[in-house]
Amino acid sequence: MTIPPPRLTPRKEWLVLLTLAGIQFTHILDFMIMMPLGPQLIRVLHIDTHQFGLLLSSYTFTAAISGLLAATYIERFDRRKLTLTLYVLFMLATLCCGLAQTFPQLLFARALAGAFGGILGAMVQTMVADIIPFERRGKAMGTVMAAFSLSTVAGVPLGLVLANHLPALGWRAPFFFIVALAMVIFVIGYRLLPSLTGHMQQTRKGNIFQQIFLVARHPEHLKGFLFIAMMMLGGFTVIPYIALYMTTNVGLPESFITLIYLCGGAATFFTSQAIGRQADKRGKLRVFRWVALASMVPILITTHLVPIAWWLVLINSTIFFVLVPGRMVPAMAMVSAIAPQQVRGTFMSLVSSVQMAFAGLASLIAGLIITRAPGGEILHFNVVGYLAVGCTLLALLVAPMLRVAGAPPTGPTP
Repeated sequence: MTIPPPRLTPRKEWLVLLTLAGIQFTHILDFMIMMPLGPQLIRVLHIDTHQFGLLLSSYTFTAAISGLLAATYIERFDRRKLTLTLYVLFMLATLCCGLAQTFPQLLFARALAGAFGGILGAMVQTMVADIIPFERRGKAMGTVMAAFSLSTVAGVPLGLVLANHLPALGWRAPFFFIVALAMVIFVIGYRLLPSLTGHMQQTRKGNIFQQIFLVARHPEHLKGFLFIAMMMLGGFTVIPYIALYMTTNVGLPESFITLIYLCGGAATFFTSQAIGRQADKRGKLRVFRWVALASMVPILITTHLVPIAWWLVLINSTIFFVLVPGRMVPAMAMVSAIAPQQVRGTFMSLVSSVQMAFAGLASLIAGLIITRAPGGEILHFNVVGYLAVGCTLLALLVAPMLRVAGAPPTGPTP
């Protein structure tokens, strides 16, 4: 017998969504804050760019691995208890980042933060899917995913201000800020998040690894993994190299990159929720097609830019941030509906692993394509743009094949 999720009042539902968005905000901010801290870390810890790259990639790859490991236990616990426990472990790992004295210590702490942060992302999306009915899930996903925008428009600049204006703490200040904020959100979550145990009532056959294998190999689930993989390759081949391309090829000062993130994040904070509402109103697949097709335009423009007026660059970059992350709102709403409640946590953990692994792979592939000219300019970024567009087109081909859990083979797509 499956226990249905608790029925929440509209006000309580909204408060729960905001709490989950807060959890999402802190672990995304923990990942993003490392990129602008690069110059300080390289100078203070006496490391090179390769070692700094290890600090960034350690988070991504341990998040991917932890997602696979989480699939062995995620269905055995109350979603609320597991989420709050992981959040405490994430806070401790982030605190260790701020307390690290050497490069190896910071690398280890970053790996731990990635391990717990990656699972938190999957748990947040799983809880949204468990609590919010599918017909309203687009708006809910838009609310939670607005955390990415908020971390860009407010969190990253605030982190840099703390790092630059608290000399006694320096680069450690943003990590202590994240821990303090997370403690407040934890208290709120402890009081508001509902207990979710319906998935625990399902009788399971075989050992845990056989159960995971059954979830992983399910034909409908495999389509979801392929879809997410193409989405990651369609975005993260381009995103990590935008700042470098803007400064070396377009000729913009490094300070302008902050303005790009501020404008893009501010716009996305509002448009992600608007995209979610349209997905609920007009259909997830239909809205995904519109946004994904439109996103190919700023991708191609970004990867072909030449020195032009700064305001034209800003317009294009803002549209890029609205559409490329924006297409993930209906995409995740569709993916969250593929697996039934009983195995949704396992499935979303595997989805999280695929996301992280292919985000890292996308950056690696783009790095192999891109070269530097003797003058420092980036070459072949246009090829990366073509690759991103090609992967987006493949995602558009796979999207209609995704099915809502329980629908017949010829039944409705999400």
